[in-house]
This record gives sequence, C-alpha cells and structure tokens, in this order.
Amino acid sequence: MIKIGTIIDKRYRIEDLLGEGGMGIVYQAFDIYTKKMVAIKFLKPETAKDSQNVERFEIEARASATLSHPNIVAVLNVGNYEGLPFMINELIKGKTLDSELETRTKFTYLEAIDIMDQLCQAVIATHDAGVIHRDIKPSNIYILPDGTIKLGDFGIATMTTITPKKVDSAEIVGSAQYLAPEICKGEEATVRSDVYALTITLFQLITGRVPFDGQSNIDIAIKQINEPFPSPKKYLSSIPRKLEKLILKGTKKKPKKRFKNVKEMYNQIVYLKENPKYLKPHYSIWVRWFGFATED
Repeated sequence: MIKIGTIIDKRYRIEDLLGEGGMGIVYQAFDIYTKKMVAIKFLKPETAKDSQNVERFEIEARASATLSHPNIVAVLNVGNYEGLPFMINELIKGKTLDSELETRTKFTYLEAIDIMDQLCQAVIATHDAGVIHRDIKPSNIYILPDGTIKLGDFGIATMTTITPKKVDSAEIVGSAQYLAPEICKGEEATVRSDVYALTITLFQLITGRVPFDGQSNIDIAIKQINEPFPSPKKYLSSIPRKLEKLILKGTKKKPKKRFKNVKEMYNQIVYLKENPKYLKPHYSIWVRWFGFATED
C-alpha cells in the first residue's frame, strides 16, 4: 500500500484508495500540474515480480495510449515508482455496467441499444488504431451519470502491429463467459472475437444473465466451444425479432459467420435505435390471446 499524501513522479499526490483487484491497485490522486483529480493504477508488488504481468501492464499502457475517443477511458501518463509500473487514467465518476446490473438486473431494449451504440463506437476506434481489446465485458465498461459509456481495461489487448500470440487453452486469460470459441481453443483473437464479446454483453444487458456459466474458466470455455448458443427468447419471450437475429448472428461459433467487423454490427444497432418500432416487445400469439408472458 502506498501512503496517502505520497507524491508520485513529483506530480501526483495520492489522495485516496479507489479499489483493488487481483493484479493491481487504484488510487485517486491530485495532479499538481493540471490541478485535476486522476486515477493512478499500480501493479501490486507481488504481481510485478512476474515478467508476464509486467508485460501485460505495458501492453495495456501502449494500447490505451494510442486511443483518443470520448467513449474510451483516457490514459494520461505512464511511469515507474520504486519498481512498480503505474498508469495515470482520467478519473471516472460513474459505475461499471457490472455493478449497475447487480442493482437493476437488466436494461430495457432501448437502454441496451443506446449503450451498445456508444460501446460499438469505442471498439471501432480501438480496431481502427490496430488494437483488439479481447476483454470486453460489463466490469470493464463504465456508465457515467449523464449516460456516457466508457470502455476501459486494455490489460490483455492485442496490438495488430505486433505478431499475435496464440493462447494456451489450458490457461485462459480473461473472463471465459465473454470469450469467443476460437480464443477458448487457443487460436488468435481477431476483430470478430470482439464482436462476439460485444454481443454477449448485449445478451446480458437485456436478459440479466450470461449464456454460458460454470465452476471454472475451463468449464465455461468448453461450453463456449461445444454447446449451442441459447436463443435469448429462452429468457425473454417478448424479445423483438430483429434484436434476436442480431444477437444470434454476433455469437456464431464460426467467426466467418458473424458480422465481419464491429462497423457492420454497429450499422444494425443504429438501425434499431433510429427505428424504435422494431424494439417493441414481440409476443407470441398465445400471449396476445391469453395475456400471459413467460419472462422472469
């Protein structure tokens, strides 16, 4: 733990502890130069002993530093303090979608489409910069009080300007609930892998659950590879047909059968947003006749 009041890099004064994860710890700090509050993320001392962890942290810094977009958490500076790599991020005053889902369970169709509109724009900018995120999920997505969406945490991103590394399927990096089947099999991530994760996120926003879960990442990865993708209609009998089709296309097992890139998916999202009539609940004839629905 770094003491409150410590000055980092002769510029950032530690003000408060914001949070702690498995690999890192995040503080709120005051930037003496700009007179603004920032977030400063350090690798934990025990984590920094592993060269792979340091490499991932450096990849996140490099990947994030290439990006400038209103829907991406900005990286302002990087450095090293007493052997601990750190990264200065803009201070986000909002919640993660993960925590918001815990509170409200799920979002309306219109709300989910608005979130996906912004999120797709962030990922398009990411891909245009030659970066594949590889870890898109609600806990890495922030929603600000004004409704703005911010994508963060590029800790396991792949830069397409660097020769991609294959992943050992016995050592899954990332949350398997959102990993595309090809990544689970140890194959290289592509832009279509991010399409899959985006669509899983959309699925969770409207149903309040992930399509595949299990006791371990390996258990979930096996399901991602082998089990048929469940129709969202299983959990939402009223899901609009065009939204259901979008989800089923974005989650095809074979990458070539998905949207070819996020721009193509984004066009479908915008179409639904501009034509809200297609987001009205669609009930079966039995529900329309007898007046009951089967959603949780």
